[in-house]
Amino acid sequence: MSTNTTTPSSDTFPLHFELTPSAASRADAEREVMLSDPGFGKFFTDHMVQIEWNTEDGWHDAAVIPYGPLSLDPAASVLHYGQEIFEGIKAYRHADGSVWTFRPAANARRLQRSAARLALPQLSVDDFVESLKQIVQIDKDWVPSAEETSLYLRPFMIATESFLGVRAAHKVSYYVIASPAGAYFPGGVAPVSIWLSTNYSRAGKGGTGAAKTGGNYAASLLPQEEAYANGCSQVLFLDSVDTTYIEELGGMNVVLVYKDGTLVTPQSDSILEGITRDSILQLAEDRGLTVERRRVSLAEWKEGVESGDIVEVFACGTAAVVVPIGELKGEGFTITSPVAGPDSLTLALRAELTDIQYGRRPDPHGWLTRLDA
Repeated sequence: MSTNTTTPSSDTFPLHFELTPSAASRADAEREVMLSDPGFGKFFTDHMVQIEWNTEDGWHDAAVIPYGPLSLDPAASVLHYGQEIFEGIKAYRHADGSVWTFRPAANARRLQRSAARLALPQLSVDDFVESLKQIVQIDKDWVPSAEETSLYLRPFMIATESFLGVRAAHKVSYYVIASPAGAYFPGGVAPVSIWLSTNYSRAGKGGTGAAKTGGNYAASLLPQEEAYANGCSQVLFLDSVDTTYIEELGGMNVVLVYKDGTLVTPQSDSILEGITRDSILQLAEDRGLTVERRRVSLAEWKEGVESGDIVEVFACGTAAVVVPIGELKGEGFTITSPVAGPDSLTLALRAELTDIQYGRRPDPHGWLTRLDA
């Protein structure tokens, strides 16, 4: 594992987590009311993980503590310079009651890459996975069991050193919080409309687009409002150099399906590497289909739909897994994609992936990790 030169490795000496149980844990009845209609990001479990880091001691003071507000000095560098990264990953309850997560090592490595770009210390893969296990083991009862529900885990890292100089912080905190999540599409998976942003860029060449950092999402909020105003649920960004090539949505990746079965997804150094996307593409390759990761122009999308060469278009990400894109709208045009019906490749791949995540079919790639044992 590559690390920052100032960052002591914790690979050889795994962190030991101290537990402080919450004195204000919700009663079973109160928790069950929340789990009956959790929504997304509305409720939070009774505990959270906290690990400290500084240049002298490396990672230390790993703990599971009661969920609650953070105490930050007003001069904490995260508040002034945005030195922050995060991840999104889910815990799934299987039919036998056990709790599993999906490809956590991939999330850990992506967090490391984000940390390297934001000049933050890198947490080892083992300690990252252990932090997920720690919160799930104490808050296991918060993992819902209804169909397509999960416990959403949000690991994040912030610079906490108090100073106003422009440099990488020498003091950092890592946390994991957890929130029960309902079915993303309670009425079934339906095609979505996407708005093409031509006035704003999500990330620039050489910027932080490939890192999962809050600033990228902050930059997408205004164009996202533009999407809502035009009757769309997501915004699609173009490259920032010549605005010719499509990149990604505000929080999801894009995949085009051609009539010969080829799946094409945009590739750029300013696109966040999607774990759900890569898993879907692996399942497609398992079926013998061809996958291409390359630059994709807006013109290729338009012309492919018009000619019938592109037969399906979908977006994918942790929250929604896979969702068909019904239309792409922009200033003066609309591209209406073919409807992804019940027998479409889009929905077949979605079903296959979710069946693996929930333990309903074999896991041929060893993607699942148990968290509650």
